[in-house]
Amino acid sequence: MNQRIDELLEKYWEAETSLAEEQELKGLLQSSEGYEDEKVLFSGLSELSAEEPTIKTPSRAIPIRSRNWINWAASVAILLGSVWGWTVYEQKQAEQQAYMEVMQAFALIKTNLAKGQEEMTPMNDLKYLNTTNQLFGKAILK
Repeated sequence: MNQRIDELLEKYWEAETSLAEEQELKGLLQSSEGYEDEKVLFSGLSELSAEEPTIKTPSRAIPIRSRNWINWAASVAILLGSVWGWTVYEQKQAEQQAYMEVMQAFALIKTNLAKGQEEMTPMNDLKYLNTTNQLFGKAILK
């Protein structure tokens, strides 16, 4: 009997035993003296297999609702996002257009101011006169 146990243990450690041989080994170990380590191993394995969770199926089926509303909500969200994006784009374009118009107005003002300063150069010659009588007084006295 001990010889059969040794043969089965050797096959077990080499992972060459079948389920029937493992059951035979467990039975032989329980009925024989000695082999305390192997007895503890197999009793621990049986305890672990007893603790394994079992798969439970649900008692009732949960109905799956139609998810068409998610498609509609996604479509509405995409539409609102597109409209918002387009409005922001249009606003930026309007701001850019207004900026360009203001810059053109400033350029026109600068050009007209330069023309006005050029026409004022003859008047700069008259600024050295003290009074208007000096300009026109000699003509009146004569």
